[in-house]
Amino acid sequence: MFVSVGNEMSFRDRFYTPATARAILSWRILLGAAFGVAAGLLGASVPIAIAAGAAVYAVSVLLAMPRGSRLPAIDVFTLSEPWRQLMQSAQGSQRRLRETIAAVPAGPLRQQLDAISTQLEHGLGEAYRVARAGDDIDDVVRKLDPPGLRSKLATAERRAAADPSPDNTAAAAAIREQLDTAERLKQQSEQTAATLRLNQAQLDGLVARAAEVRVGSADTDAYREEVGELVLKLEALRQAVEETRTA
Repeated sequence: MFVSVGNEMSFRDRFYTPATARAILSWRILLGAAFGVAAGLLGASVPIAIAAGAAVYAVSVLLAMPRGSRLPAIDVFTLSEPWRQLMQSAQGSQRRLRETIAAVPAGPLRQQLDAISTQLEHGLGEAYRVARAGDDIDDVVRKLDPPGLRSKLATAERRAAADPSPDNTAAAAAIREQLDTAERLKQQSEQTAATLRLNQAQLDGLVARAAEVRVGSADTDAYREEVGELVLKLEALRQAVEETRTA
């Protein structure tokens, strides 16, 4: 598994996340500067005003960092297809990335790649949440039994056509509503799986590029940004799935 069972995110893990990066380069810079100016206007010396502004900025960034919540323990065998295969592919990609990083000697580059790997682990944890949600949706669809509903609907519509009483019409409408729900959920599951497959392809590309970073033929900062973009996509997908499920 690429996420340890029950491990909590350390401060270092929470620092190297897209959310923290956004907080560092956000309006919080202006907040700290404004506080420093205000302290100076109130009579504080320049060093103290600067220190006060920096402290306010640092505290605001810390408050915006992800909490030290537990990363999900990934168990692909609790998933049905296609989610199991998608997460197994992700595990394989993470394993190859770790092997590439293990070949890098200790030093600044190794530290940077370790940080990038940790950042990616967060994204894969998000992917697992998406996979579990997709698996849950598929389970609901299986229980609704679309083939069975189609058969029931055909029978109910024939009955309503022969005897268009309010009860028969309402019965057919109720079955049709259940079938529509099942079809919407099935479409959502298929779209989510397709997006995860695209993310997996992008992950494979990033893992392949890690070798270029290791030998110095690719820029480390650009590589980190690309990893961050993928993590943001996975976070956004997870949020979208959760919002749809609770809507």
